[in-house]
Amino acid sequence: MPQPHSHDLRKGRRSIPGYCYLLTIVTQDRKPHFSNAIRASLACRYLYCDAVHRHVDTLSFVLMPDHLHWLIQLKGSSISTAVKLYKAKVARDIGEAVWQRGFHDHALRKEEDLKSVARYIVANPLRAGLVDNIMDYPYWNAAWL
Repeated sequence: MPQPHSHDLRKGRRSIPGYCYLLTIVTQDRKPHFSNAIRASLACRYLYCDAVHRHVDTLSFVLMPDHLHWLIQLKGSSISTAVKLYKAKVARDIGEAVWQRGFHDHALRKEEDLKSVARYIVANPLRAGLVDNIMDYPYWNAAWL
C-alpha cells in the first residue's frame, strides 16, 4: 500500500557524487522482516555487493528489525539508483515485497562530523532497547569502528 505523501520525499532530492548522505529505508507496513537472522544477514551482505558498491561506498549502517539507516558516499550515479538496486536484490532473495516505497535522505553538510553521525546510527539498537551493548547486536558496521 503506498504511503501517504511518499512522493514528497523526492522533492528537492539532489544526488551529488562525492557527497555523503544518511538514508533511512523502511519495511513495508513496518513489518519486522529483519528480526529473522537469515534475512538480516542477507540484507547486510547486499550493502557491500559489487552491484551496489559501483554506486556508493557504505560508510556505516545499522539494520533494525523494520528499517535501515545507511550512511553512504555517493559515487557517480544517483541515490535513487543505488537504493532501487539494493531494495530489489533484498526483495528478490527474500521472495516477497520487503520495502515501502521511497526512502528518506539527508545530505550531510561539510561541517557535519561523519564519525558522530555513524556513532549515532550505530547506537540505534541501544536506544531501541534491543541490546545493552552494541557489540551484542550483529547487524551494523562502521568504517571507523
